[in-house]
Amino acid sequence: MYIADTGERGLHQLVREIVDNSVDEAMAGYATRVEVTLLADGGVEVSDDGRGIPVEMHAQGIPTVEVVMTRLHAGGKFDSETYAVSGGLHGVGLSVVNALSIRIELAIDRDGYHWTQNYQHAKPEELVRGAPTKRTGNTTRFWPDPEIFETTTFNFETVARRMQEMAFLNQGLTIVLTDERASAADEVDSEIAEAPKGAEEAPAEQLKTRTYHYPGGLADFVRHLNRTKQPIHNSVVGFLGKGSGHELEVAMQWNAGYSESVHSFANAINTHEGGTHEEGFRAALTTVVDKYARDKRLLKEKDGNLTGDDIREGLAAIVSLKVAEPQFEGQTKTKLGNTEVKTF
Repeated sequence: MYIADTGERGLHQLVREIVDNSVDEAMAGYATRVEVTLLADGGVEVSDDGRGIPVEMHAQGIPTVEVVMTRLHAGGKFDSETYAVSGGLHGVGLSVVNALSIRIELAIDRDGYHWTQNYQHAKPEELVRGAPTKRTGNTTRFWPDPEIFETTTFNFETVARRMQEMAFLNQGLTIVLTDERASAADEVDSEIAEAPKGAEEAPAEQLKTRTYHYPGGLADFVRHLNRTKQPIHNSVVGFLGKGSGHELEVAMQWNAGYSESVHSFANAINTHEGGTHEEGFRAALTTVVDKYARDKRLLKEKDGNLTGDDIREGLAAIVSLKVAEPQFEGQTKTKLGNTEVKTF
């Protein structure tokens, strides 16, 4: 199954798929803000200021948005001219969310007009052109099908962790998460590295809201990992490298602890099982540090080489790869298999 299962993991995958589409717009340079709302009636709303889903007539004789919503592999991720890199489920995300929801409501600002279209049990209603508008963007509301999922109750903290992760990985992007199910007594959370102007102002109703915005990107991510530990050097070491069809960014900092905390991502997807990009990082780090120790005569000729475990003791690191044609092991993308990035 495309979303792994019909339990909590699969349910939350629906949110990630819609958000990934918005983040793709940010990665392509067309969006700066994503807002996610857990609605009081159990639905989810995701909006962005990107270009909006195309609404022009498709070669199949129906609006392009309808093709995207009802056909597998019809998303822009299968068109290299639309996105150089992207996350999500290989361009099937919107259609899968549609198939697993009892209702979806789309509001699209594109081509100078406000467009709306609803879907009931995956069946499209009429695409309606509304009033003229100068803004662009997309708002998607969906309600998961309770006959498919074991539960349709979203966990705020589960969604929040992913939203924070996406903000770290996309430097400068603002993601706002609001829970309308929360009581008025809940406080507004402020878990941001640097609040956008006006972000500290509480709304009229005290909804549970978190705003994530990290100008430092991966460096802020590493500082977050080390927030309860004692770094042994103040600055975060970071570098960026670009090659043909891929781009790699790494940030790392050692702390006084004994365990390592290395997290890898491919096109903003958490590859928690690792893969070739993480293997390449570990091997390169071991080689470079060992060579440095030899060159600076910190190790004597008779001494053995430093091991990877020695070098990574107390290391907090983020490895973020952007690759044009990712090869994942499994549809849910938990392990990267691109061999060419291992030696990059």
